[in-house]
Amino acid sequence: MLEIKNLHARIAEDHTEILHGVDLTVNAGEVHAIMGPNGSGKSTLSYVLAGKDDYEVTEGEVLFNGRNMLDMSPDERAAAGMFLAFQYPIEIPGVATMEFLKTAMNAQRKARGEPQLSIPDFMKRVKEAAGFLNVSMDMLKRPLNVGFSGGEKKRAEILQMSLLEPKLCVLDETDSGLDIDALRIVSDGVNKLRGPDRAMVVITHYQRLLDHIVPDVVHVLSKGRIVKTGDKDLALELEKNGYADYVDAAA
Repeated sequence: MLEIKNLHARIAEDHTEILHGVDLTVNAGEVHAIMGPNGSGKSTLSYVLAGKDDYEVTEGEVLFNGRNMLDMSPDERAAAGMFLAFQYPIEIPGVATMEFLKTAMNAQRKARGEPQLSIPDFMKRVKEAAGFLNVSMDMLKRPLNVGFSGGEKKRAEILQMSLLEPKLCVLDETDSGLDIDALRIVSDGVNKLRGPDRAMVVITHYQRLLDHIVPDVVHVLSKGRIVKTGDKDLALELEKNGYADYVDAAA
């Protein structure tokens, strides 16, 4: 589903290169975890996949279901089925969460040539997904993420992911700022979306998230390259021993 080949990327403003040749293949039905120290390029990789214009790709290619993702605009990537969950979801004053959800869902349906959802069908879908994620109707009436706690922001974001039903989910440190209860709720929401036709890339520092969202494959990213790949036990090793050996390997 996702093929990244020799990906090099830099910050557009000052041309600082962050990714130095990332190779990664994620098949449909798989959950891949990407771990690594601060500054290793984890968030940059997620932003490049989403098409954030703060970054420039200088070499390599990214294929999403056989299509060149780098030739697609961010909205085209979203319509094709790519979703990025941010480490720090932004606040959008003046836009009710419910209205945001309806607009996003119908925009994607229009891009795919599908009819817009009726109000009853939309409400049914939202209420079902919101109930599972402990998102109240009061939250849905409030401006998107404005005044939300860290846990509320992440639950609202997983709600978006659940409703949009993407084919590729990229989760950038979704566990950041979550207490134990919120982590469980968010993880349950993510796990509910696992399936044979969907792939996930989970970016995290810590094993605690992977206790809930158990990955099929774990990668270590250091200094802009993937320097080690293994199964879920690799995450346990990193939790115990840290990243020092892999930082040296990337030097």
